[in-house]
Amino acid sequence: MTQQYSTISPSLAVGIDEPDRNLALELVRVTEAAAIAGGHWVGFGDKNKADGAAVDAMRSFLHTVHFNGVVVIGEGEKDEAPMLFNGEHVGDGTGPECDVAVDPIDGTRLTALGINNALAVLAVAERGSMFDPSAVFYMEKLVTGPEAADMVDLRLPVKQNLHLIAKAKGVKVNQLNVMILDRDRHRPLVEEIREAGARTKFIMDGDVAGAIAAARSGTGVDALMGIGGTPEGIVAACAIKSLGGVIQGRLWPTSDDEKQKAIDAGHDLDRVLSTNDLVSSDNCYFAATGITDGDLLKGVRYSKDKVLTQSIVMRSKSGTIRFVDGEHQASKWEGYARKN
Repeated sequence: MTQQYSTISPSLAVGIDEPDRNLALELVRVTEAAAIAGGHWVGFGDKNKADGAAVDAMRSFLHTVHFNGVVVIGEGEKDEAPMLFNGEHVGDGTGPECDVAVDPIDGTRLTALGINNALAVLAVAERGSMFDPSAVFYMEKLVTGPEAADMVDLRLPVKQNLHLIAKAKGVKVNQLNVMILDRDRHRPLVEEIREAGARTKFIMDGDVAGAIAAARSGTGVDALMGIGGTPEGIVAACAIKSLGGVIQGRLWPTSDDEKQKAIDAGHDLDRVLSTNDLVSSDNCYFAATGITDGDLLKGVRYSKDKVLTQSIVMRSKSGTIRFVDGEHQASKWEGYARKN
């Protein structure tokens, strides 16, 4: 009788129709392509051309991935995009059925201006597990790490949430850093944060990177608060499934038309959505590649014969987080270079 020395943990096993661990590195190839294409436009002041290049590259590479994907969170209605729109089928049509959330450039303005923290981002989960926001483009968000995940509540006053986070982390409130998008609408929130005794750390755009920083230890960010994109919230939820921590959101319509669409779709606008509401699957993936340097990843670097990338990929089922440094032959990527 042959002795069996090891078996895979049941918690890590996946069924034949579920996305398996091999998908992780396939997704990195997709975000690398988007970052390399979009990165050629860093600092040239044209966010639309940067985004167009990244979208084209991401879509091309997505169609080589071994899965049967449907874009649930895409470029979509807000960007009036002709590609990677909600409902578009991506992948090679074989393998597991998946929901797909794309953001070829999270931070198009950051890319155009050469400012830190622009990313190419992609998230995948089992079919039917991603939240459908019904064309409500913004949500109020609260993100923090594992220590205070079970304590905070978006419905509580800002000061109370900050005191709960400080208590969970074993620090004083004046040691907390709260990341927030630099927007006029956040002036009252900024005052509340500072009056509570905490510090603010502004970002121009790119709150997927901000959400990850808030959930991940060692970043110097303890929470993300404020109103940002609903699609970005759902993408971030896939990452937080791997990181631990929590994202809570509440839909924030910007017009009566958006509000009515949400109501017609059956949404309760007072409901606080949890991480599991935003993505219910425990088998989801998140991949991102840096376009510009940032708190999470280095940006794309070009030389005469090489292109260097840095990516992160996460899988929630195993809780695995990998950093991937890529070295690419520049001659193989000439088709994605910026044309003057």
